[in-house]
Amino acid sequence: MSTPPVKKMGLLGASSLVVANMVGTGLFLLPTSLANIGSISLFGWIVAAIGASALGLVFAHLGMVEPQAGGPYAYARDHLGPFAAFQTNFLYWGANVIGNVAIAVSVTGYLAVFFPGLKSPWVANACTAGIIWLFIWLNTRGANVVGHFTTVSTVAGILPIAFVGLLGWYWFRADVFMQGWNPQSLPTGSAITRSASIALWAFLGVESAAVSAGVIDNPRRNVPLATVIGLIVSTVIYVVCCTVMMGLLPNAELRTSGAPFAEAARVMLGNWAAIVISLAAILKAAGALVGWILIVAQSAQAAAQDGMFTRSFALTNQHGMPARNLIITGVLMTILLALTTSPNIATQFATITSATVVLMALPYIYSVVAMWRLNRTIGLTPGKQRLLIFVGLLACAYCVGVVLGQSAELNRQAFIVMLVSTPLFALVKVQQTIVGKVRGRAIKSVRMHLPRAKKPT
Repeated sequence: MSTPPVKKMGLLGASSLVVANMVGTGLFLLPTSLANIGSISLFGWIVAAIGASALGLVFAHLGMVEPQAGGPYAYARDHLGPFAAFQTNFLYWGANVIGNVAIAVSVTGYLAVFFPGLKSPWVANACTAGIIWLFIWLNTRGANVVGHFTTVSTVAGILPIAFVGLLGWYWFRADVFMQGWNPQSLPTGSAITRSASIALWAFLGVESAAVSAGVIDNPRRNVPLATVIGLIVSTVIYVVCCTVMMGLLPNAELRTSGAPFAEAARVMLGNWAAIVISLAAILKAAGALVGWILIVAQSAQAAAQDGMFTRSFALTNQHGMPARNLIITGVLMTILLALTTSPNIATQFATITSATVVLMALPYIYSVVAMWRLNRTIGLTPGKQRLLIFVGLLACAYCVGVVLGQSAELNRQAFIVMLVSTPLFALVKVQQTIVGKVRGRAIKSVRMHLPRAKKPT
C-alpha cells in the first residue's frame, strides 16, 4: 500500500511564514525605540531593508542548494566545523532567550494600560516574571496546547497593526512628524546607522523560508521568492506603522510610551479604541512568547542531542516536552529581566533588543562564510559566484554596521559572551570524551561477559 504524498507549503504559505515570523511583537514597541533617534530613522529603514535583503538572499540560496533543518547552526556545523557550530548555536540560542524577555516586557507594557501600577519598574518586573513562568508552564503541557494558543493569538494580532497602519494616516500631522525629526541632534550618518541597527530586530526571522525549505514545495523557486516577498511585505508594514505613529504622537511622548499602539488608538478614536488595541496586542504578544519559548527549547534540545549542550537539555516529560530545558530557560530569562531593570518599560525593551541583535550578528556572518565555502563545491558559473560573494559582503557589512551602531558598553558585554563560548566548548568536548569512554567501557564489559560461540568442529 503506497503512502500518500506529503503536502508541502506553496509560495503563499512560505511567504506568509516569513511575514508571520518577522512581523512579531517587536512591532508593538519598536516605534518607541526608534523615537529615541527620531523621524530621521526613516532613512535607517532603507539601509536596514537593503542589509536584511542581502541576508535573506544568503539564506534563500542556502535553502535552495542544501535545504536542512537547523538554520545557521546546521550550516556552521557542516561547513565551518564543531567550534563554529557550538558558538553559533550558543549565541543564536542566547539571543533568542534575551529576545523572549523583550516579548514578555511588551506584554507588561500593554497590561499597564489597564493596571497603571505596572509603570513602577519593580512591579512591572514582578508581573513580567509571572508571565514568563506562566508560559514556561504552558509549554510543559505539550506542543498541541501551544499550537492552539498561538493560532488564536496570531489572528488577534492583525487588528492593531491594520487599524493603526491603515487608518492612522487620517490623523497624521506633518508638523508632529517634523518636530521629532532628530531630537538628539545626532549627525545624519550616526542617526541612520543607529536606527538601521535597531531595525535589525524587525528583520530577525528573515531566514524562515530557507530554514523551512524541506517542507516547501519546489524550494529552488519558492524559497527565494518567498524570502523576497516576505521582506517587501514586512518592510512596508514596519515602515508604514512606525512612520504614521511618529506623526500621531509627539516625540517626547512616544519615546517613553510602553504601549505606543494603544496611545495612537487613543488619539484616533478615544479610550475605548486604546482598550481594544491593547487587548489584541497583549494576546498577540502572549502567543508569540509561548511560541518562541518552544522554539528556544527545541533549539537547545537539538544541540543537546548533537552533544553541543549538556544532555539534561534533551530530557523530555510525559508530554514529550523538554521540561528541564524549559525550567533552565525560565531561570535565565528571569535573571536577565532583573539585570535589565530600567526606569520604564520602553527603555528596558530597547536595552534587551539591542543586546539581541548584537549577538545575532556573528551567527549570520558564519552563515555567509558557510555559503561561500559551499559554493566552491557546487559548480556555479563565475558570474553567479561573484554575485553571491557581493551579496555576502553586503550582508556582512550590515551585520558589522549593526554592532558599530550600538554602544561601546553593550559591544564589550557581547564580546565577553563570545569569549565565554570558548571554555564552554572545551567543557562540552571534555564531557563528550568522558561519556564516550564510559560507554566504551560498558560495551567492552558486556562483551566480555557474553558467552562465546563455540567453534564448529
